[in-house]
Amino acid sequence: MSEEKQAFDTEAYYAQLKELQTLDFALVELNLYLNTHPGDMQAIQQFNQLAQKRQACAQQFEMQFGPLVNFGNSYSRYPWQWSETPWPWQV
Repeated sequence: MSEEKQAFDTEAYYAQLKELQTLDFALVELNLYLNTHPGDMQAIQQFNQLAQKRQACAQQFEMQFGPLVNFGNSYSRYPWQWSETPWPWQV
């Protein structure tokens, strides 16, 4: 672990993680709705807007707290961040 490691902001971590979970929930619900209503243009637009917002939120989270997912789907700063906790699924 880095000697220059910044203090961990638990409140901000949980707030941003909750925002990601909220966006994920809405995207899953819209995805299920669109499976049965594929011609609903308003729902498609809402899905795309939320997907963009989720991508930006995830990028901001990862810049501040480290990667959300592994296997090449998230970048890591130096030193390797997967050895640092807490991981998103541990909270």
